[in-house]
Amino acid sequence: MARQLISSGSPYEKPIGFSRAVRVGNTIAVSGTGPIGPDGKTACADAYGQAKRCLEIISEAIKAAGGRLEDVVRTRMMVSDASHWREVARAHGEFFAEIRPASTLVEVKGFVESDWLVEIEADAVVEMD
Repeated sequence: MARQLISSGSPYEKPIGFSRAVRVGNTIAVSGTGPIGPDGKTACADAYGQAKRCLEIISEAIKAAGGRLEDVVRTRMMVSDASHWREVARAHGEFFAEIRPASTLVEVKGFVESDWLVEIEADAVVEMD
């Protein structure tokens, strides 16, 4: 089965050896996505803005792999401080209120960048052509 690798241009992809997303058959897996702006720096200072940026990157990766946001079946949200969960959940709801994928939100110790407040990953299943 063909393996399609999707890059978002993240400065972490090449040195770590990962793809933003990988499509195999009708499954798209999107890696943990941090709030990286087009300039390669953290996009926002607040949890809501960071979550929104993560979800924009995820949406772009899914589209590049031939899917749609409506194909997302699972998301995982990680926050460095549980007190940010409502802000992150609000951004998630703006993207997924009608799609309603299975979802998890957990608190983690931290991220590779100390100013990141959130990281999100997603899985999608698309219709085969």
